[in-house]
Amino acid sequence: MRIIRGLYKGKKIIAPSNLPVRPTTDYAKESLFNILENNLNLEDLNILDLFSGTGNIAYEFASRGAKFISCVDINYHCYTFIQKTIQTIGITNAKVIKQDVFRYLKTTTACYDLIFADPPYALEGITTIPDLVFEKKILQANGWLIIEHDENIDFSSHEKFLFSKVYGKVNFSFFQQQE
Repeated sequence: MRIIRGLYKGKKIIAPSNLPVRPTTDYAKESLFNILENNLNLEDLNILDLFSGTGNIAYEFASRGAKFISCVDINYHCYTFIQKTIQTIGITNAKVIKQDVFRYLKTTTACYDLIFADPPYALEGITTIPDLVFEKKILQANGWLIIEHDENIDFSSHEKFLFSKVYGKVNFSFFQQQE
């Protein structure tokens, strides 16, 4: 995988084979960031990256100047890989939290401008993520929640749902916290 644009453009990230991950494809990632950059000023945003895996999305946010990025993943190998990678690249505006995402959402007191979640597609409880985020009020007014998922999940009936985009086998559903 590689960082597509920004300060760290072109940097290749080689994840070890022992990580239980499915990184977002470069095509889907580039399309996602085109949407984000056309709608938001990333430099003003505090980002929460849930189920961070390799940190692929977090590195892209850092490269494009996000104010701060918090990465949450329960897997020790993912956690240490992201820690090492942000040090190697020289990213100073990110932290990694080793914790179960659902527990983090239930207990955090932090508030974010944008939350990106890329859970394992077969993970039980994916459909509860929007409700956890909005009930706990961890998304700023006008903030966006983006969930990556497979085609078997449809969030379109959720009251905070904005739109969805499909890139090959990657589906992104977008939600917004209204003022």
